[in-house]
Amino acid sequence: MLEGATKDGQLVDETWRILREPIDGVSAHEVRHVPRDHGVITEMYRPEWDPTGLPVVQVYQSRLFAGAIGAWSCHATQTDRLFVNQGLLKIVLYDGREDSPTWKRINVFHVGDPRPTLLIVPPGVWHGVQNLGDTDALLVNVPSAAYRYEDPDHYRLPYDTDKIPYRWTTGVGVARLRKDAIANPR
Repeated sequence: MLEGATKDGQLVDETWRILREPIDGVSAHEVRHVPRDHGVITEMYRPEWDPTGLPVVQVYQSRLFAGAIGAWSCHATQTDRLFVNQGLLKIVLYDGREDSPTWKRINVFHVGDPRPTLLIVPPGVWHGVQNLGDTDALLVNVPSAAYRYEDPDHYRLPYDTDKIPYRWTTGVGVARLRKDAIANPR
């Protein structure tokens, strides 16, 4: 082995479930595509996948351009339920809740076409998204509270803030990194 090389740790178990220590209150439910003779069906949300039991009051979709980063966002009272229905996104979570047993923990999820997942993000957990593909990606949110136009429950920090110990990969090379990883798997 070459000097300085590091050995990968275990990423998945024998059922290909991704191993990670989740942030308290975060839930990820992976779903499977159902191929049909006329196309593909993918369930996006079912109440039994959502441990919060909160009502569905609004559904909206965000389009992220190739390589785009949408970070950082947080809510004081709202829970987000995120589902990527087109493309490949990196979703990064940071637990900013001082009273949480997972305070300051980071979780990284790669979700979308290859691994559809309903991701539950509780209040106080900062989240950011990055489109890793070279085409637009679509993200659906089923929040626990409808958007309040006059008083939004939405807080922001810039993607390169020093308040969150995470650095995004930026620039035109992101889509190239993805293409290279697919062409040259390790």
